[in-house]
Amino acid sequence: MQPLNVAIIGLGTVGTGVARILTEQPERIAQRAGRPIRITHAVVRDLNKPRDFDLPDAQLTNDVHAVIKDDQVDVIVQLIGGLEPAREIMLAALEAGKNVVTANKALLCEHGDELFSRARQSGRSIAFEAAVAGGIPIITAIGQSMTANQITRIEAILNGTSNFILTEMLGKSRSYAEVLVEAQQLGYAEADPTMDVDGTDAAQKLVILAQLAFGTRIRLDQFTRIGINTLELADLTYADELGYMVKLLAVVKLVEGQLEMHVQPTLVRKERPIAKVDGAFNMIALEGDVVGKTWYSGPGAGQMPTASAVVADLIDTVTGRASLNFPQLDLWGERDAIPVQPADEVTNRYYLRFNVEDRPHVFADIADILGRNGISLASIIQHEAPELDSIEPNADPVVPLVVMTHRTTAGQLRSAEQALDQLATLRSPCISMPVAD
Repeated sequence: MQPLNVAIIGLGTVGTGVARILTEQPERIAQRAGRPIRITHAVVRDLNKPRDFDLPDAQLTNDVHAVIKDDQVDVIVQLIGGLEPAREIMLAALEAGKNVVTANKALLCEHGDELFSRARQSGRSIAFEAAVAGGIPIITAIGQSMTANQITRIEAILNGTSNFILTEMLGKSRSYAEVLVEAQQLGYAEADPTMDVDGTDAAQKLVILAQLAFGTRIRLDQFTRIGINTLELADLTYADELGYMVKLLAVVKLVEGQLEMHVQPTLVRKERPIAKVDGAFNMIALEGDVVGKTWYSGPGAGQMPTASAVVADLIDTVTGRASLNFPQLDLWGERDAIPVQPADEVTNRYYLRFNVEDRPHVFADIADILGRNGISLASIIQHEAPELDSIEPNADPVVPLVVMTHRTTAGQLRSAEQALDQLATLRSPCISMPVAD
């Protein structure tokens, strides 16, 4: 049979993994695709860079535009990160009549409308399974397998770096800074880990899932995004005492005709499946109005899990399955969008930790401010203060105070926090985290 000719743009970690699968398992891939898949070009920045993998039948080049214009190339596998020149390359590939496979979630989050529209106009497809949750087939699950349902809730761990850090901190009583260094050494975190630990990476992935599930365009500035970089080991320990695990949870759900959406460290009951996901693994819990609750878990990043998703997208492109998501994507501009619930109106129970001076009336002041903002208390933990002879003379000891609230809105909590900041008896930091129902 006539082979499918593929050009890989970006022969980094994932690109090398894709090349290995296609060259080491050609019979398996051909059988499942219905025709051979052949790498004809690999576009790299540095032609002289030493590589531990050879592509005997492929042309190594740094001329991306020549590859895009090559009539013999059928599919572009775009595996470079960032927004530019990734956007320009993808638009040029679609204009040239190429189908595209990509793992670039930031690009789809920021420019997905433009890219999908151009693909439809060109009669081409964009396959993007590898853009969210690595080796977990969640795009296919939402875009194809769950189409008999109206998805009502997505609750997910979408960043393996953050999950690894939280697991190691609690399991080995280590500080955030110490575990972050180890995550970088192990390759879980980049040299600049900001997007992983501040919640941006998970938020970009959640935007893609929400658009696919609910047909609504959502911007990153429309919902709360908080990372794990403000947490201390004490918070994980107190949560553990209360029967919870702390996870960087990405949530979007239908609430009275609106989308409640947020990414933030969240207390999750230990017995729940998502609380048991440790290390660099991801999990996505989907709830549909027909099927009920389903769970998908596995490695959310790494060379071979992500490469697995890219090659699956290639096979789906050959067989036509990749185009099945596009009818649903077409609905984005043709139906009334579900509005995103304003962040201040989101309702949760909350975990609050204060560092307070251990002297009379401090707790009464805190309770008064919370009460005046409509926040009622469910439980309180205050550990014993140090002995007076162990602190500086004439100084009040500072002790942690942990409060669990009943349900309240984020706006009420924010107003209370502004008033609490004025109390001279409180010391930084004051930590708040929602509690998952």
